[in-house]
Amino acid sequence: MVFIPRLFALLFLSAAVSLAQQDPAADRCPAVPAKPILSKLTDPFTFFNKHPVRTKADWECRRAEIREFLQRYQLGPLPTKPPTSVTGQLSETGAFNVTVTEGDVNVTFTAQIQLPTVDAVGGPKGGVPAIIAIGVPTIPIPPDVAVITFNMVEIAHSTGLQSRGKGFFYDLYGSDHPAGGLIAWSWGVSRLIDALEKHPETGINAQRLGVAGCSRMGKGAMVIGAFEPRIKLTIPQESGAGGSACWRISDHLLHTRGVTTQTAGQIVKENVWFGPAFDSYTGQIGVLPFDQHLLAALIAPRALLVEENTGIDWLGPESVWGCQRAARTVWRALGVADRMGLSLPSGHNHCALPETSKPYVEAFIDRFLKDKEKVNTTVFYTSAEFPEYEDKDWIDWDVPRF
Repeated sequence: MVFIPRLFALLFLSAAVSLAQQDPAADRCPAVPAKPILSKLTDPFTFFNKHPVRTKADWECRRAEIREFLQRYQLGPLPTKPPTSVTGQLSETGAFNVTVTEGDVNVTFTAQIQLPTVDAVGGPKGGVPAIIAIGVPTIPIPPDVAVITFNMVEIAHSTGLQSRGKGFFYDLYGSDHPAGGLIAWSWGVSRLIDALEKHPETGINAQRLGVAGCSRMGKGAMVIGAFEPRIKLTIPQESGAGGSACWRISDHLLHTRGVTTQTAGQIVKENVWFGPAFDSYTGQIGVLPFDQHLLAALIAPRALLVEENTGIDWLGPESVWGCQRAARTVWRALGVADRMGLSLPSGHNHCALPETSKPYVEAFIDRFLKDKEKVNTTVFYTSAEFPEYEDKDWIDWDVPRF
């Protein structure tokens, strides 16, 4: 019977991808049903067609289904074909110029590579592990790990609503392409990795890459980790709405409890991180067949460490707590719960990682980028109390073991 849900999911996805290729605006795609409105978070372990997810193979199909939903209704689509070519060139200053060609159009963006200051795991033959820092590094990176600084605004601008359709991604695919900024940044990191794989002279081991970022860059890190399977470790920091907080819980906090928390209805008026299709759903989030816990779950079984801040209501710390508790059920089902962690402390400024969180960051880097298997990465805590939060209000599924 395991075959049945996988078959249904694959047939659904085949039709959906075909439709998306015919019409990027998805005018001919089936609409999300208006009813029922889902007041609880979406069950990770049930396909859209109601068949259960009960094996690791089922999860891979469910994961593909979630990817399709997120692109179609929230993030906008990734291009379905690889670019015509991707090449890289390293300068003496560590500037790594990545040239992407699509048809007769090409663009070149630059990532800055800073190699370790001490001997790194793996040595020069295999290259060294690296953290891809979205925008700027905001977490402590060990001296034996490289830092690759990725300038995401070259790929897709994010300076307000006037930014839509601007950046190298849109130079290649058209200013009217329905991808939002976050998915365009993910595309850019994928092209960076393509180039790193082709150019070992960079000194980077492209098999041991992490991604990190804070605030809007944290949203980007979460999406990149979810959509780029070559990323081994994802560390979104204080990403809040559109990152580690769930839309449904944030709506509840604002409209039922009066907590000043960013919601989907507000965020689409701020910037162009999401595809234009999402605008139609921000007032009726409950009709969508996903929430942000499923974005995080796309990373499973790879490693995810969510760093947040209980001291900023706008980030929705209670929403993050509930959302990531729901996401972690997927790692639990896969038998790798210690690959997913949450650190939710207080008493620090936005994007200033507190001392209490630094050991967790170090542990996840040691284990998942440096292959130190015996390092303890079990962490899931908050320094705050959320007396009104209860799992049963948001989670109504049992957790299978695959």
